[in-house]
Amino acid sequence: MIVLTDVSKTFSTGTIGLDTLNLEIDKGEFVFLVGHTGSGKTTLLRLLIREYLPSSGVITIEEVDISKLPKNKIPALRSKIGVVFQDLKLLNDKTILENVLLPFEIRGSHPKEALNKALELLEKVGIMEHKDKFPIQLSGGELQRAAIARALTLDPLMILADEPTGNLDSDTAFGIVELLDTINKAAGTTIIMATHNLEILKKYPKNRVIKLDSGKMISDSKKNGKNEKEKLDEEKMENVKEAKEKVKDKHEKIHPKADHPLDEKNKDKKEEVEDRVEHEKVDEKIPVDKSKHKEDHKKEKNLEDETIEKDRIDEEKPQIKKGLFGGKLAERFKFKK
Repeated sequence: MIVLTDVSKTFSTGTIGLDTLNLEIDKGEFVFLVGHTGSGKTTLLRLLIREYLPSSGVITIEEVDISKLPKNKIPALRSKIGVVFQDLKLLNDKTILENVLLPFEIRGSHPKEALNKALELLEKVGIMEHKDKFPIQLSGGELQRAAIARALTLDPLMILADEPTGNLDSDTAFGIVELLDTINKAAGTTIIMATHNLEILKKYPKNRVIKLDSGKMISDSKKNGKNEKEKLDEEKMENVKEAKEKVKDKHEKIHPKADHPLDEKNKDKKEEVEDRVEHEKVDEKIPVDKSKHKEDHKKEKNLEDETIEKDRIDEEKPQIKKGLFGGKLAERFKFKK
């Protein structure tokens, strides 16, 4: 249905919107376009409605090269494409019903048929009770539903939604995507939705996801076969790893490894441990004779006992000589002077 072949878009400022993009989207697909701001999501959507012309490459919709369409054929192309713009483009001086009727008036539809169709669409998107209110009186989610109703007026072959949940709370955002999913399944309408809400992708893991970065397509779930949850988990782990590397690099710039005091301290400690381990290895290699060690210890003990006994006798000799133990004992021991 939609084929882009080597499509590039470079703006007059030199900014690259898309860079050699090759892409095919089949009828009835629900495709999420993801990527950071400036990745090329909005540029791609605007190329599909012929708001921009590609700098190079070919874009075909239903086998028609839209780049070569004359100006008088562009309205017919756009009637096949319903667009939910990022800024909604609802007219503040008209009621919600009048905003939805506007495409019918431009097309020249019969007033009664247009009114019945508009009311049917407001009922379908769940804001019938707000049909006579002005845009300023509605919440963000209600305005998005009004924009979707207007995009459906001419029974388009596809709907392009540019960040339709960008300013909505989580529950309201899921409600808008559920509405688009219902339209896709009920009528077979092709949906191409640009988003940066990863929680939405987790809820619809079977939907095709195309990721853009700096105008290039860096992944396509239809080609690599992984479900979106696995891809998101891998991306999360990669982001954590990248963040850790950045912190490490920043730390090393502030504290070069060679000059870091902790590194020097750890180095000394490491050398001390290595020396101790080396000594233990040497001691393990030297065999120990336990019997010889026991005998040497016994000899040392005997020598110590003999020394103590000798010292005791030497202390008693003067006392015996002086007759401290009585005359008879003194006569028994006759010491030489």
